[in-house]
Amino acid sequence: MADSTPRTHKYHSEGTVLKGDLYHPLVQPIKPQTNVKLAEHGGYLSEHAEPYRLEGVISFQKAYTQVAGNPNPKPEGGWTTLVTSVIEGLNVLEVVTADRVIGQIVTLHPAEGYIPHVHFLGTRFENLRIAGHPVTVHVHPKHPYCFEKPENDGPYTRHTGFLDRLKNQFELMRGSAGITDALLKRYSHLPATSEKEEAIECSLVDKVECPSFCRCFGHVIDVPDFGKIHLGLLKIKHSNYDYDAEKKQKVWKNTEFDLTMIELEMGCVAGGVTALGNGVIGGTTQP
Repeated sequence: MADSTPRTHKYHSEGTVLKGDLYHPLVQPIKPQTNVKLAEHGGYLSEHAEPYRLEGVISFQKAYTQVAGNPNPKPEGGWTTLVTSVIEGLNVLEVVTADRVIGQIVTLHPAEGYIPHVHFLGTRFENLRIAGHPVTVHVHPKHPYCFEKPENDGPYTRHTGFLDRLKNQFELMRGSAGITDALLKRYSHLPATSEKEEAIECSLVDKVECPSFCRCFGHVIDVPDFGKIHLGLLKIKHSNYDYDAEKKQKVWKNTEFDLTMIELEMGCVAGGVTALGNGVIGGTTQP
């Protein structure tokens, strides 16, 4: 007899516009700014920030985050989750500036199965500049960053189409003159696996066109006397599995998408690691 227990879903969604640590000229953690976290039962929350300035290092004019989780009203059912993180008037040491940086994730967890569909509609950079020079960001041709959902409840970390895209992204980076071993290791297209989880790190950005005084490695910009700028970082992690003997595969019950629009590795005029425009979506369905 089929299990007639009704399925329930616990939502997970969290947005933050700024967080990190500074090592110099200031030594201090950057507390999460405009941080909002959705309750497990869903609903809607948002938070707006006044103009922010951390001395002369990082500032923005406006920012907001929002999270939402609700049953999907369409006939297929399931549960929809949203996170949005927006920064306006960004300025980092007068080197990295942008009119707007928007990161957004939307997932649909299915009424049957566990692996969600995901898209990043609305995600973009507006007037991103380095030292006043424009930066052109090239995203994957399948805008709006819509990933094909794996069949038969398989994980994204083993989905052929997704891995083929990452392989092409990795080959583009590897062909960049002067790329370091550390970058090649970090952005390998192969997933990191363990007994408890599978994870992969990539980018929604395929390449950038940056000023001539910088070096570009795919989605990473190396700015002399400043540091590295990583754009559109996406981490996908599967965890908490049951083994399906019929399918002869692990069925991952939790899938987490973690998007950071700008990660700064500053190491000269200022030192530290800073994440800007971060959003995380997870969620679990039972049984």
